[in-house]
Amino acid sequence: MKNFTLAVVIFFLILSTAIIKNTTKQIEDEIFTAKENIRVLKSELENVSLEHDYLSSAERLLEYQSQYFEDDLIQKNINDIKIYNTSDDKNKIQNFKIIKE
Repeated sequence: MKNFTLAVVIFFLILSTAIIKNTTKQIEDEIFTAKENIRVLKSELENVSLEHDYLSSAERLLEYQSQYFEDDLIQKNINDIKIYNTSDDKNKIQNFKIIKE
């Protein structure tokens, strides 16, 4: 009877060890995936933040215009902007529309 009890305990320990290792491996895989997703999102956030910081203010855009383009840029009326649409093998020129929400 002692041998049977000892065998059951050893079998239970081996089974529980296998279950714990499997569960731990799954958790480690989920953690790795989450860290990789966070790394990619942080990189994207840095790029978007950089773009926002450098292009969001009107003063900075005017500074860039005077620094790099001087007289090359001119102001256009928004009604003069046209959209060239080539969908469905039909070429159309449409007016640019501003949709206000």
